[in-house]
Amino acid sequence: MKAVVLAGGKGTRLAPYTKILPKPLIPIGDVPILEVLLRQMKAAGITEVILTVGHLANLLKAFFQDGEQFGLKIGYSFEEKPLGTSGPLSLIEGLESTFLVTNGDVLTTLDIKSLVGAHQASHAAATIAMYQREVNIDLGVLELDGSNKVVGYNEKPSFIYPVSMGIYVFEPRVLSYIPQNEYLDFPDLILRLIEHGESVMGYSFDGYWQDLGRPDDYERAVLDFDNMRNQFLPDS
Repeated sequence: MKAVVLAGGKGTRLAPYTKILPKPLIPIGDVPILEVLLRQMKAAGITEVILTVGHLANLLKAFFQDGEQFGLKIGYSFEEKPLGTSGPLSLIEGLESTFLVTNGDVLTTLDIKSLVGAHQASHAAATIAMYQREVNIDLGVLELDGSNKVVGYNEKPSFIYPVSMGIYVFEPRVLSYIPQNEYLDFPDLILRLIEHGESVMGYSFDGYWQDLGRPDDYERAVLDFDNMRNQFLPDS
């Protein structure tokens, strides 16, 4: 099975770390975050990985090379211009069967094999790994009627939403909905699939997941990795 890792972004929210390193090379403990993902993929039965690269691509190529050291075949797809999160898939050849797509900066204990199995059992065009994320509003939220009369007051409420983990499983037919070499993000692709009657499923996960989008997320992930290393890297 093949996987595509989106590794071409500039990681601006994680500056200044990403001024000198592409975000997938940012270390978690003593290993880059992308190495954690690759070792998890290998354990799940994935044999080939394509990295979509752009920002500081040479550093990624120098570190991961052809993937032999991870027991994987690693190839590279270069974006000459920003193509969003799903646009880069249009440049990749050979995605002829079920394939995994993931961001290159996700730390999780998700069982990839179980995700793929659930997707294939559903016969969906796409499956999105999802997590229940609590969002805290540090303000008093007013409830109003149509005339701006206050009918309720909720102090610092919390809301729980199912959010994308940045990990997807796709069938090859999804590629027909992605314009060649044009900018397209995943939300737009998913809406396009739904509009055309394709089945899109969510896969609920309640284990550990952390997106490394911001410095405080990264710092938390480093601490969690040190405490849970064997759960992230069962081959270690």
